[in-house]
Amino acid sequence: MSHIAILGITGRAGSRIAAELLNRGHTVTGISRHVGDAPQRAGLTLQSADATSVEALVPLLRGHDAVISATRFAGGSDAATLVAAATQAGVPRLLVVGGAGSLEVAPGHALVDTPQFPEAYKAEAQAGAAFLRDLRTEKTLDWTFLSPSALFEPGERTGSFRLGSDALLSDAAGKSRISMEDYAIALADEIEAPKHSRGRFTVGY
Repeated sequence: MSHIAILGITGRAGSRIAAELLNRGHTVTGISRHVGDAPQRAGLTLQSADATSVEALVPLLRGHDAVISATRFAGGSDAATLVAAATQAGVPRLLVVGGAGSLEVAPGHALVDTPQFPEAYKAEAQAGAAFLRDLRTEKTLDWTFLSPSALFEPGERTGSFRLGSDALLSDAAGKSRISMEDYAIALADEIEAPKHSRGRFTVGY
């Protein structure tokens, strides 16, 4: 059993990741600016903090085996902040809920740079790509960046999915998608049995 901190516990992805980890018997500290709406559960401790502040995060992260960032990239914490907070707190692992925009649709061509990528999501996708680039320069902290498929929404927990590396995954019908529930399984599996140390991987149907 591990003790895991989740930044962005009240978000759609963060709450589902917390549920998956709690159901597996891990203990979770959920951190968000506003935790009042988060449901109380056995094994879950809620803390209110600004995830962009190293000073605020360090005391809350101490004693954890891993920290998961499930916050937005645009306007949220950057890689340097989270690496510094985890390092100063003595947390050995950082896992990041990534985005699909930085995944490749062809060698050297990212999804965010395709003509059909929605303009409304570009700033977030570009910030996520920058976050990943910065993480790839980190040589000390054990980090992992898990990108979902293009359609990343609440749905069914099936337990049936595929893993990839830097290329966007699509199903037999050409759809790139993963439920947040199945994404949570993949991330929890990575915590329990690490296979992508200092790397990015992706999950999809």
